[in-house]
Amino acid sequence: MTLLKRIGVFALTVGALASCGIDMPKSTPSSYETMTVAKSDIVLPIKFSAKMKGLHDVTIIPQVSGQLMQKCVSEGQQVQKGAVLFKIDSRNAELELEAAEANLLAAEAKESSAKMEWESNKKLFEKNIVSQYMLDNAENNYKQAQAAVSQAKATVNRARVNLGFCTITAPVTGVIGGISVHEGDQVSPATQLTVLSGNEKMTAQFSINESLIEEQVSMGLSKADVEKYLRSLPNVTFVMKNGTEYPHKGRITSLTGVVDATTGTLACKATFPNPEGHLFSGIQGTVILPLNEKNVMVIPQVAVVRLQDKRLVYVVQPDSTASAVSVTTEDAGNGKDVIVTSGLNVGDQIVTIGANNVQEGQQVLF
Repeated sequence: MTLLKRIGVFALTVGALASCGIDMPKSTPSSYETMTVAKSDIVLPIKFSAKMKGLHDVTIIPQVSGQLMQKCVSEGQQVQKGAVLFKIDSRNAELELEAAEANLLAAEAKESSAKMEWESNKKLFEKNIVSQYMLDNAENNYKQAQAAVSQAKATVNRARVNLGFCTITAPVTGVIGGISVHEGDQVSPATQLTVLSGNEKMTAQFSINESLIEEQVSMGLSKADVEKYLRSLPNVTFVMKNGTEYPHKGRITSLTGVVDATTGTLACKATFPNPEGHLFSGIQGTVILPLNEKNVMVIPQVAVVRLQDKRLVYVVQPDSTASAVSVTTEDAGNGKDVIVTSGLNVGDQIVTIGANNVQEGQQVLF
C-alpha cells in the first residue's frame, strides 16, 4: 500500500469514529492554584557556623621535674574529676619528705628542751636564784625553738605537696586530648602532657551579625541588662556537619560588647549540656537561633518564578488574567516559603501551583 493510500485510510477511519459518536482527545487548559496575600508571624531559623569547645579546657603540665613512670590514660578517654592521669618518679620526693619529717622531730625536741629550761628559770627567778638576763635568754631560746618547729612543719608540708605533684589527677571531668610524651621521658613544668577538655558542658563559638542584635545591646548596656537580654533569647539548636541534630538545646550565654569593624559581627557563645559526652572540642557545625518575625508577607516558593536575575510573581487581575510583578524576597528558612519584602500588597491574589507555566496576560481563573 502506498503512503498516499495509507493517509487516505487513516482519514476515513477518523471520520468513521467521529460519525459513530466516539470523542477524540481534546486539549485541556492547565490548572492553577491561587492564594490571597496576607501578613502573618513566622519563626525564622537563623543559622551560624560554629565550633565547639569544652567549657573548661585545661592544659595539663607537671608541677615537678622527673621521669614519667606511668601514663594512666589514653587519648580520647573520658575521665572523671580526680582520676589519675600520669605518675612521675616519686623517689626523690619521698626522700625529701622523710628528711623534712626527721628535721621536724629534731626541731620539736629542741623546742621541748627550750620550754623546760625557760619554765625552770622562771621558778628560779621568782626565788632570786637566776638573773633577769638568764630568764630573758631562756625565753628567747624557747621562741627560737618554736620558730624552728614552724619552719620544719612548713618544709614537711611543702615536701608532701611535691610528693602529691608526682601523681597528676584530672582537675575536671572531660576527655583526654593528644598525649605527646611517653613513659621514661624526662618531664618538667615546661612540658605539656596533654589537654583535658572539660566536656560536661560545651560552648559553641560563633559570630552574629550586628543587625540581628537589638541596637541598645550592641551600643553597650550594663552587665545586668545584657544578661537579661540573653535570658530573653530562645533556646538554640546545634546541627553537626553530617546533618545530625544534637538532642539537647543550648542557650546563648555570652555576647561581646565590641563589634568587629571588618566583619560587622559580634562574638557569641552558646552553652550546651553534654551528659552523654557526644560533643568534643573542635567539632564544627551550625547553631540555629529561631527568631520571631512578626507581621510579614509569606508566600510559597513555588509562586516565585526566577527569570535571570529577576524574581516574578503572577498577580491575578480583576479580569482573571495573570500579570507578572517583580518582587524581592528573603528565605524563610523552612525550605518551602519565602518572605516578600517588596512588590506585593496585602490582598493581592497570586498564582501558586503552576506559576512556572503562566504567560503574561493568560487567563488563570475560569
